Amino acid sequence: MGGIILNLFKAIFCIALILALLIILIAYICFRIVFYVPRKKEEITDELPVPKGELYEPYHEMMRHWIKEARGFKSEDFYIKSFDGLTLHAKYFEYEPGAVMEIMFHGYRGSAERDLSGGIQRCFALGRSVLLIDQRTSCGSEGNVISFGINESRDCMSWLSYIVSRWPKKKVILTGISMGASTVLIAAGNYLPDNVAFVLADCGYTTAKAIIQEIISMMKLPKKLCYPFVKLGARVYGHFHLEETSSLEAMKKCKVPVIFFHGEADDFVPCDMSRENYEACTAKKKLVTVPGAGHGLAYITDPKSYFQELTEFSIECGIPT
Repeated sequence: MGGIILNLFKAIFCIALILALLIILIAYICFRIVFYVPRKKEEITDELPVPKGELYEPYHEMMRHWIKEARGFKSEDFYIKSFDGLTLHAKYFEYEPGAVMEIMFHGYRGSAERDLSGGIQRCFALGRSVLLIDQRTSCGSEGNVISFGINESRDCMSWLSYIVSRWPKKKVILTGISMGASTVLIAAGNYLPDNVAFVLADCGYTTAKAIIQEIISMMKLPKKLCYPFVKLGARVYGHFHLEETSSLEAMKKCKVPVIFFHGEADDFVPCDMSRENYEACTAKKKLVTVPGAGHGLAYITDPKSYFQELTEFSIECGIPT
């Protein structure tokens, strides 16, 4: 009888061990797919890094023009250390001494050059200087793990501290697109110095959980089953808590004005996510949705309206244009 119980115990232990190893393996695979970015040597080539996909092909010519133009502008490289010891890089494009500065954050697996070169053209038209941030894992910045705005928002605060210490009286606008938008929205839930005039969030999501589940659903997979493995992968291998904070929660504590932009035809980050963030925002706010615009294409789809809405909001926030 004792032998039977012992064998049963061994069998249960083996099954439990196999299940545990299987869970850890699936979590690791999810981590590698969703959060991990292998480091590549940074190099500027003749190839222009326009986003891939049919959605963006009609705009490639304009995007290439913006990138070529940005490469011709005089710029200065800035470097800081992150809270966890990474070297982070940005490029500063000065319109003129004393000009308002937009600090810009790019999207998921993007780069400052690919996602934000058009932002330089827009900012210069408004008389603003620009700081293009390479988010952790991208180009000139170190790191291998994307955290969907969790650690990136801390980097945002570090960049803000650096700029304020360098130019104590400079007015700053925190700008982001896609994951970059969520980065600056999460940062806006913190205490921000008076230098910050407002936040510009273009096609940001509400929570990391919500956007990841949205993507899982797009892949025709069961989101309720898959998401816990993604969350576990972030915790065990990425060393961050995916639900630690979110844009949605930050907006409930926000004290600085926020202008939200979103394309109504966005099939990656639903436009309703910006509507939710807007409703949650406790500060001065404005929501601008652009009919027919896909993900990250609100400005390039209707630059005239984008420019006008942003100009009006800037004036309301005390930033002359």
